[in-house]
Amino acid sequence: MSERTISGRVWVLVDANGRLIEDIDTDQIFHNAHLHITDPAEMGPHSLGNLDGWKDFPKRCAAGDIIVAGRNFGAGSSRQQAVDCFIALGLAAIVAPSYSAIYFRNAVNTGFPVLRARNLETLVAAGSLVSGDRIECGIETGAARIVGREARLDLEPMSPVQLEIFRAGSLFAYGAGPG
Repeated sequence: MSERTISGRVWVLVDANGRLIEDIDTDQIFHNAHLHITDPAEMGPHSLGNLDGWKDFPKRCAAGDIIVAGRNFGAGSSRQQAVDCFIALGLAAIVAPSYSAIYFRNAVNTGFPVLRARNLETLVAAGSLVSGDRIECGIETGAARIVGREARLDLEPMSPVQLEIFRAGSLFAYGAGPG
């Protein structure tokens, strides 16, 4: 059986100086002004609505796209909407060097791929990874590449438990077991 690969066009979340934005918190991802929205399908249009330079992201992205961000993505509260808004947009994954523990766990529990890549800052600084590039990420082995470029992502494979939850579709489905 071949390895499961997540691939898509990337959106590299950089600041005005071209550096990866670090410590993007859950209020920047899904502003508390929209917490009255309870239907996850309606959360997408508000994704990154409080992140300077990225407020129009939901209008620009497409299903299957991948977010690339800086360290400590998802800092702040345990707000599940900060994961659900990306699922509502149909995004394929988020790739960052690290995540807040709560955000990471919320994403894993919903079966949404959050992948860690250690060399993102270097790739972005060198111009080897920019918005619009396509990446392919092998979630079992960590084999990852930037399509059409020599540079490679130093991707950490999913843990066995994360992989099983992802395959099941969510923690609830995983816990329910087969049929």
